[in-house]
Amino acid sequence: MAIIITDECINCGACEPECPNNAIYEGGVEWTWSGGTDVTEMEVDGQMVDGDEEQEPVSDEFYYIVPGKCTECNGFHEEPQCAAVCPVDCCITDVDNEETEEELLTKKAKLHNG
Repeated sequence: MAIIITDECINCGACEPECPNNAIYEGGVEWTWSGGTDVTEMEVDGQMVDGDEEQEPVSDEFYYIVPGKCTECNGFHEEPQCAAVCPVDCCITDVDNEETEEELLTKKAKLHNG
């Protein structure tokens, strides 16, 4: 499953540079599938989206994690790095986006061309 950032976030930004998928963004900042990945286009809800097309922020107030880019650091680290560095423990498991380790590794391969 992906990780989410709760509203307990103090907007310190410690998590953002730790993400190997560039899945973490400051509140209010638009994001792209290509940012920090090898993605040139991505299928979203049955439609192809240009990897460089800016997407709406998930949160306007706090740092946020894009679930489609989060692999819980599988294939990179032993544990999610955002949670490891968060000083207020607001990076937690997203129970609404449960994925197996195999699914997370498949997502990693899609984001980083194998």
